[in-house]
Amino acid sequence: MSALDETWRKSTRSGNQGQCVEVRTLGGRVEVRDSKDPDGPVLAFTSGEWAAFLDGAKGGEFDL
Repeated sequence: MSALDETWRKSTRSGNQGQCVEVRTLGGRVEVRDSKDPDGPVLAFTSGEWAAFLDGAKGGEFDL
């Protein structure tokens, strides 16, 4: 695992509003946290769960 995998990152499209989520890969899982609360809870997903979420988001599954 590279150090980059362990680094929290956010979308380049998020700007500097401070209202975004950050993700990282750690121990074969994808972790997600609120950028406004870096010491708060972290959600962890398997790579399969994360891939399914991304596919759904890209396909408009979560659009209102």
